[in-house]
Amino acid sequence: MRTLTTALTDHELVTLRVIGEWWDLDLTGADKTRSVKEVAAALERLDMEKELAYLAPEEAAAVRALAAAGGRIPVGTFTRSYGDVRQMGPGRLEREEPWLDPASPAESLWYRGFLYRAFDQDGDADALVEYFYLPHELFSKLPQAETQQGGGRSDLSLQPSDEPGAYDPETTTAVDDMASCLAIAQRAPLDAKDLARLRPYLFSSDKDRLDLLLTLGMESGYLREHDDGQRPTRTAVEWLRLGREQQLRALAEAWSASSWNDLCHTPGLACEGSGWNNDPIAARTALFDHLPRDEHWYRLDDLVAVMSDDDPDFQRPEGNYDTWYIRDLSKDRYLRGFENWDLVEGRLLRFLVCGPMYWLGLAECGDGLYRLTGRALDWLANRAPGGAGVRVPLVIQPDATLLVPHNADRYQRFQVARVAVPLPLQRGEPYRYRLTPGSLQRARESGIQPERILKFLHEASTRPVPASVRRAVERWAAQGLEGQLEPAVILRVRNAAILDTLQSNPKTRPYIGERLGELAALIRGDWQAFQQLTATLGLLLDAVGEDGE
Repeated sequence: MRTLTTALTDHELVTLRVIGEWWDLDLTGADKTRSVKEVAAALERLDMEKELAYLAPEEAAAVRALAAAGGRIPVGTFTRSYGDVRQMGPGRLEREEPWLDPASPAESLWYRGFLYRAFDQDGDADALVEYFYLPHELFSKLPQAETQQGGGRSDLSLQPSDEPGAYDPETTTAVDDMASCLAIAQRAPLDAKDLARLRPYLFSSDKDRLDLLLTLGMESGYLREHDDGQRPTRTAVEWLRLGREQQLRALAEAWSASSWNDLCHTPGLACEGSGWNNDPIAARTALFDHLPRDEHWYRLDDLVAVMSDDDPDFQRPEGNYDTWYIRDLSKDRYLRGFENWDLVEGRLLRFLVCGPMYWLGLAECGDGLYRLTGRALDWLANRAPGGAGVRVPLVIQPDATLLVPHNADRYQRFQVARVAVPLPLQRGEPYRYRLTPGSLQRARESGIQPERILKFLHEASTRPVPASVRRAVERWAAQGLEGQLEPAVILRVRNAAILDTLQSNPKTRPYIGERLGELAALIRGDWQAFQQLTATLGLLLDAVGEDGE
């Protein structure tokens, strides 16, 4: 905290003379150093408790607010309640004499020597923040009760609400989808933007949720960036071996410290431009500090109101609401000024609870209400998560399909994905994988031999491998690929002359593949382009199902 001498040195000489007049000092001459010493000595002699009684109510409230905040408040925050101090040079000060008609309580305190302005670092952040402050000598003279008020907690309180009629119950599928992403990444490098490729295998296709999981995977070391994309690491295997609750705890811990910017994923908002940034960790920390530590239902609007009243600047410690480029997508306008707090900070808080906290199994949401899960309460109280759970065996079907229950070990499913092809996820059904010549070949190329695959299947299912599956794997090991299925378009004609003509025509010849007898042939490439081409030659070709029949 700065001293009076340091604070007064920042003033113009004319301002020092004005402050001196308040305290019956006659400052003449151009010796600023002497003026600073005399004003500082006069202010040090004041009884601040008595002086508060002489101030106007708004001015006294401003001093008390500074005392309650530890002696300083960011300029943006302070000016919202108590106004600003007009910045003037010596010439303008002498012309306008603003001390005769102060524009605000802040300006009145400024010319009385009770308020000062300076830059300082904001906590651990590198950025400088501009503050209004009380010098040490004045702050230390304030009534003890004033200085112990601390953070100025809100007079509002959160009251439990009735359970909503419908809500989204807690989900733990984040660990399942993370395991699926890791399994897919080991087959082919993962592209964070390739939602279409991942969607069939995930419980949720929400692109923001997927982006969060992949970010946490990279930041936690489960995925590593290579030249061709993201691939799983040994750290991922360690995470996969954990129990479900331990895995969820690891994801929650990772999110709490993640650089993933929740604000820029908040529905209805678009973060644009450069030259500004926000601290997502600070926003989450402020939210966690205000969450009630029980499993009752609460209104999201009440939580937002409490934080608006108690800690409105949790995202912008400098209190400046005019420098961020955040656009409201519904109205296509930029949201600036504290009057748009609920449209930015309010939306963010609601999203934090019913977005990431819901995705990670920490909250349930519905009808504008939320409640914390037992898992969240244990995490916030730093209690250990639940145990590893029961190991559930997979099922091997005679048609070489492997069924992996959702409550099965994620590491086991990761191993299954090394030797089998994943099939699209079906709600309410186990994960399905299929043994194919291609999957067996990929396993062999990674060092997994057929006999090892059969041993793994036996151990993972706890039952003998069906004879048909064992025979198929052993036959592939001995003879390799013996047959291949491929989709095809077949052209059938009424007489062979038509097919001969199409095969001899230089325009249609490239489309005619293998002949399947005299009246049929495979069509190569774009069959619709071939259909259009034959029409220009005077031959209309029907396509089965083209007319909806």
